[in-house]
Amino acid sequence: MANVSIYLNFNGNAEEAFNSYKRIFKNEFSSPIMRMGDMPSQPGMPSLSEEDKKKVMHVALPILGGTEIMGTDILESMGHKLIEGNNVTISLNPDTKEEADRLYKELSQNGADGVAPHDEFWGYWGTCKDKFGVRWMFNVMKSAN
Repeated sequence: MANVSIYLNFNGNAEEAFNSYKRIFKNEFSSPIMRMGDMPSQPGMPSLSEEDKKKVMHVALPILGGTEIMGTDILESMGHKLIEGNNVTISLNPDTKEEADRLYKELSQNGADGVAPHDEFWGYWGTCKDKFGVRWMFNVMKSAN
């Protein structure tokens, strides 16, 4: 079933933050933490240091009322820099690729920083910043395709 999550970006301390949130909300992660080193090599992708390979690629924790917070570490070695304004993203998890494409098309119109939804190793993914400066992410997990 489609849902919405809040996606948080961290400057290398996502695991520490999520372990703290896990304790505070008295809940368990939705799935095991994915590490940057778990990511298959992509053409043009820079090599990761051993330290960067240990950083969090994805973590998810249910909090209150069916809401889930998710997170990742921003890696400067991959050309990303954490600044206020890019540390929170609304993650939309529609039921179909077609709905992800529709949402992306509408939300990215006159926006910036768009990566059109496309197949990744975990599912169908894309992101954009809308014309109001709000960051959106689109995920259709492989099991939901």
